[in-house]
Amino acid sequence: MPAVLPPAKVLVTGASGFIGAWVAKALLERGFTVVGTVRSDLKGEYLRTLFKQYENRFTYVLVPDVGKRGAFDEAVVGVDAVAHVASPVSFSAGDPQELIGPAVSGTLSTLESVKAHGTSVRRVVITSSKASIVNDKPQAGWPTFDETDWNDVSPREIELRGKDAEPIHKYRASKVLAERAAWDFVENNKDSISFDLVTVLPSFVFGPIIHEVTSLASLNLSIQQFHDYTTHHEPPTPAGKLTGPPMDMVDVRDTALIHVLALETPEAGSERFIASAAGFTPQVLLDAAHASGPRDDVPRGNPGTGTVQPMALGGKAERAFGIKYRPVQETVLDTLNSLREKGW
Repeated sequence: MPAVLPPAKVLVTGASGFIGAWVAKALLERGFTVVGTVRSDLKGEYLRTLFKQYENRFTYVLVPDVGKRGAFDEAVVGVDAVAHVASPVSFSAGDPQELIGPAVSGTLSTLESVKAHGTSVRRVVITSSKASIVNDKPQAGWPTFDETDWNDVSPREIELRGKDAEPIHKYRASKVLAERAAWDFVENNKDSISFDLVTVLPSFVFGPIIHEVTSLASLNLSIQQFHDYTTHHEPPTPAGKLTGPPMDMVDVRDTALIHVLALETPEAGSERFIASAAGFTPQVLLDAAHASGPRDDVPRGNPGTGTVQPMALGGKAERAFGIKYRPVQETVLDTLNSLREKGW
């Protein structure tokens, strides 16, 4: 499928979210025209002010319920590509269908609208997650996962345990089932659609906050957790929690750029791309925060412990798009400064 290049018009779903706002910004910076979907005029006007330097190249449309059938029917008309970023993120759902239902229906609603009304759309990029690839395959040594892997563990846990499944499996199942649904849709409709599909699979996403947030409670989950890791607690966070379990991280700005380059690169069609820069534990974040000098606002923990290797291998995106992920220290300091500027 041909590349989608500026000044093409791109629909960004979930544009008022942490990742979505950065995807919209990255597109605008590279000369694209962007239509963002938001749930309210308040959020839309915030974005219009945020992106005022791009003049009339940013507009927004209201989509109150992204999972509703036909939700994007009008929004996809006249656009050249879609970046579907909107999806629920929560570890507090009781019924797993509270997450799985909206994630799958939102993805399918987008694709159905594009098929029926987005006659000019040439590519759809969907934000999936590292959660879609983590599984229990036997591995010698440190476990690693790449784009050939699929998470079949979490859906199985949901089938077996339902509401009693661990919260992490409820979230992971929502991500992998939504991505599976997208690939199945494209395969089942390949003779009647004129667009191809790319999925981007970020690990934990940190970085500066540009979307509208009015309180700590309204922060997205990954930034809430970052704040918790890097804030003094009484009593202090136990050493065991600081050094495990191992996780992976990526900067939101790199994640957004990968979405854009997935549109611009012809060969990216029908591919999955992990967005992940490094392995980390909370202690790694603390060490990075203090690396350029001590900070009174960040606990020290147990410096030098908790160093881990990456599990999600993000090298395919680097090779395909010629990018280099930001260093951990840059991401950590920029995230910290963004939070502190807001008084948190």
